[in-house]
Amino acid sequence: MGIPDIRQLITLEFEVYGHVQGLNLTKDTRDRCTKAGITGWVKNSKRGTIVGKMQGPKVEVDKMIEWLSSEGSPGCQIERCELRNQSNLNRLDYKDFAIRF
Repeated sequence: MGIPDIRQLITLEFEVYGHVQGLNLTKDTRDRCTKAGITGWVKNSKRGTIVGKMQGPKVEVDKMIEWLSSEGSPGCQIERCELRNQSNLNRLDYKDFAIRF
């Protein structure tokens, strides 16, 4: 098994389904990612989901995915969180975590 490399950087795209818009999920995602050292972006989609991209330490990104998959902001009714295009990174492509419109 070995010791996990806390410096391992990953990137992935996510989409959260359910009753998730209008409940501060984009803002809470940005705030939590910023605090965890994760960069990228998040936005409301026209399909009624929340979509985004995260880049950062694998350990922290995994924690965010768990939060987006099961908990989310108060009032959210999350059905599922789908992940796409996950891969390792050598350096981050973003300077911060932003809400896009």
